[in-house]
Amino acid sequence: MHLAAAAGVSRIRFEAWTAPLAPSEAITATDGRLVPGPTHLSRDGRPVIPVSGELHFSRVPRSDWDARLRLMRAGGVTAVSTYVIWIHHEADRGEVSFDGGLDVAAFIDTAQAAGLDVVLRIGPWAHGEVRNGGLPDWVQALDVRQRTDDPGYLDVVREWFGALGAHLAGRVRPGGPVVAVQIENELYDQPEHIRTLIGLARKAGIEAPIWTATAWGGAELPDEVLPLYGGYGDGFWVPSDHPWDPSFRAHYFFGHVWDDPGIGSDQRADASTPTTAAEHRGPAATCELGGGMAASYHRRPVLQPADVAAIAHTKIGNGSVWQGYYMYAGGSNVWRGPDLQESLATGYPNDLPVFDYDFHAPIGAAGSRAASFDLLRDQHAFLAAFGDRLATMSASMPETRPAGLDDTTTLRWALRSDGTSGFVVIGQHQPYAGLRDAEPTRFAVELTDRVVELPTSPVSVPAGTMARWPVGLRLAGTPEIEWATASAVTILDGDGPSTLVLRAERGIDPVLAFADPEVDVVARTGAVALLDGAWAVTVDDSALLEVRAAGTALDVLVLGPARAARTWVLDHGGRRTLLVADDDLWTAADGSLAARTTGATVGAIERWEPTSGRFVRLAGPDAEPRSGACAVVAERPPGEVPTSYGGTSARGAAPSHDLVRRAGAVWTVELPAWTAEPGADAVVDVEWAGDVALLEVGGRVVADRFWDGTPWRLDLGTLGPLPAEVRLVVLPLHPDNPVWLPAAAEARRRDTAGRLVALDSITVTERITWTAALDGGRAAYQDHVAPVE
Repeated sequence: MHLAAAAGVSRIRFEAWTAPLAPSEAITATDGRLVPGPTHLSRDGRPVIPVSGELHFSRVPRSDWDARLRLMRAGGVTAVSTYVIWIHHEADRGEVSFDGGLDVAAFIDTAQAAGLDVVLRIGPWAHGEVRNGGLPDWVQALDVRQRTDDPGYLDVVREWFGALGAHLAGRVRPGGPVVAVQIENELYDQPEHIRTLIGLARKAGIEAPIWTATAWGGAELPDEVLPLYGGYGDGFWVPSDHPWDPSFRAHYFFGHVWDDPGIGSDQRADASTPTTAAEHRGPAATCELGGGMAASYHRRPVLQPADVAAIAHTKIGNGSVWQGYYMYAGGSNVWRGPDLQESLATGYPNDLPVFDYDFHAPIGAAGSRAASFDLLRDQHAFLAAFGDRLATMSASMPETRPAGLDDTTTLRWALRSDGTSGFVVIGQHQPYAGLRDAEPTRFAVELTDRVVELPTSPVSVPAGTMARWPVGLRLAGTPEIEWATASAVTILDGDGPSTLVLRAERGIDPVLAFADPEVDVVARTGAVALLDGAWAVTVDDSALLEVRAAGTALDVLVLGPARAARTWVLDHGGRRTLLVADDDLWTAADGSLAARTTGATVGAIERWEPTSGRFVRLAGPDAEPRSGACAVVAERPPGEVPTSYGGTSARGAAPSHDLVRRAGAVWTVELPAWTAEPGADAVVDVEWAGDVALLEVGGRVVADRFWDGTPWRLDLGTLGPLPAEVRLVVLPLHPDNPVWLPAAAEARRRDTAGRLVALDSITVTERITWTAALDGGRAAYQDHVAPVE
């Protein structure tokens, strides 16, 4: 703990929500599952905070749907949201396809089997960095005013919705697996058109329990829809010569502003006035918290894992009652064909990769887990365990707040509370302009019946801290925790007392105070000492405390930061199960625990047993993943490249695949023989530098990437039958090309004399998927599922 002899007091006073505009009766469908009220949503009559994550089924091989969805669920996502991209289904008028990877109904069924609700975003205009915003070319060519109530446009939408409704066959109804349907996207001044589209969908048999629409940009929306907001830490749509935009920076501050005037600003001329909590209608809900960011040719931002997690964390402190991410799982356009991306050539202000839509998401295009997944998983475990309380709590702001967007010294924090209990939410992180350690302070939290002061000695909150400290926490039959300087994670129930799981913060000692001064606290592991009326915990890996007072009992498990970062909370047998693992985990269809290796070794998996109060190691497979470097042969040196390929100085055009193939350096990559074995699951990591890279299989481009300094991961199993050799083509990056690059990539470019083109390494790693018996039995290999497409 960072102590100081003289320190201030940071004060906050509980303030209930002012009466917001209640949702109209048209919004509040009564399917009994997910119902929005004035300040929060309820499921089966109980307050809840949904967590939705975006995955586009038509950008992911059908054979991968189940594993991706189950991994999402294991990460704490409760609903998968997905665009139904019209151009993917009806490239030619009247030839509608829902076959293979376009089978929306099958995707919904797969999600439901994985334990996920579904949010369908049916457009008809979707955006999603798709050509024409997802409208088929033949719709774009019609002599009608698209995205209006033009009768000619409504006629073709009616046909499309009719085909979609018939295919869904009643799956979108109150009580069904689809809990919400989004109409249109980023439509700012057509409320009547949105109302008309809802009517067309209903006539087609699409009866949404909740209708939603994106509300950013000051959108005018009809009463029938629930407004949803967003927030990104950076964006590809900003001109390459612009600094970090204020619209991104604002999301790292606590407050009551929900609108984001930056999203979609490249496609509209006017600037919106941000919407505050007092102005929005219904609960504070989101659908596009940036799970990462795509790369355009001219601007290639890479958000670090903490950058992603900090925005989501800040929204929790601001009062969010629906955490929705875009994207949560990346994908590729290769399954639908070339030239379906947003591009300058099709009237958009940005050139996107032809195929790549990895988005640096928590689950990448290769199905691999990013570090952002782990940070968000921690937040989602908290929302699952405490969401019924948190959903009803207002968000209050402190007396002293940052003076402006350039303030990097003032502590950033907020309070979620119902007036008698709550959570102090601290978020001391932002990208680019890093924050400093906060000045030593104590916190004074003014509730309706008392003032809670914590901790007993001043603490300096280190930069990077994202904390959720409980205040006045009461669990049934347990001693009340007056406050704690460790983050609430989850609650576990066993045959004995409930176990409260806390996460220690880096650089801050975990200390607990209880409402009953006569409480008895004993450390079964770790150590605890009573200091100034509070219990200071010594924790390295973990510490288990037994707390007893006046006939009540509670176990408190405090996880050290390193162990907490590896912690998963899965539902198993109707109870939460705490697991610690580096590998991917999810619940298999038969209810067993599935694990998938993420590196060159099989990682250990430990399960917490609340009854015995210890971690038990689960048995794993005997085999180890095969891995190694690929043999590479330089086939052709690079050609000369120009400074740019057209466009403007701020929004350059991307070179075509044909140009890349003519001017790029070419390497032949020899894959290990085992990658061709039936059922083999392998990923390739390409460390490279340049401008644009292509992967060719049998003379056909199957993947592409704009260089941003990060490794390029590819799932070999999704690329179809592979020959022994594949080709990698890398176009050099001209030193004066005006593309914006992340700092590390830009430094490499500037340190390179002349054009930049390099292949540093290519490695291949096998992924082993196995099932573990939670009773300690031996592991078994999971059957491989052959690709459908």
